[in-house]
Amino acid sequence: MSEVQAPEAVLFSEPGARWRTIAYGPALCGIILAIEVARGGAVHWFGLVFCAVLLAGFVWLQVIAGKRHISVELTADTLREGAEVVPLRTIAQVLPEDDEESWDYEDWQSARALGELSGVPRRRKGIGLKLRDGSLAQAWARDHVTLRAELTSALERLDGHEEPNGHEEKEAE
Repeated sequence: MSEVQAPEAVLFSEPGARWRTIAYGPALCGIILAIEVARGGAVHWFGLVFCAVLLAGFVWLQVIAGKRHISVELTADTLREGAEVVPLRTIAQVLPEDDEESWDYEDWQSARALGELSGVPRRRKGIGLKLRDGSLAQAWARDHVTLRAELTSALERLDGHEEPNGHEEKEAE
């Protein structure tokens, strides 16, 4: 009999896009339709239904792309940025935040962004990572402060500094 593994607890998650956005265009077309019916006169049934379907279709494609390419998920063992999954064991350190007042860039700011995109997605902020092989990379998230905190504590737990319940480990005697 095969064992069924329980899903890992998610420490941080950003969906990238939400399904409810598909309804915004058709809802707007419905409001316009209601106004036309209430006001009397010509009602543009075909045009409004056509626009609602067209808008829903285009936004559906954008939601699929957003969920695939700009979603973030952190578990106790992995960090997923878009379609790229990075085991936490390969991350040596979360680097300090960049200084907003400084004129100089940090080395990690020009490093490769995790995921299959060419850089950090818009409206997201990069987080510098030093990998165990010595290279630098950028994790990213919209809520970068929470991701930084959760990633730092997950790495500390992984290195054995504390247990997942937050208590310090007791040394074996």
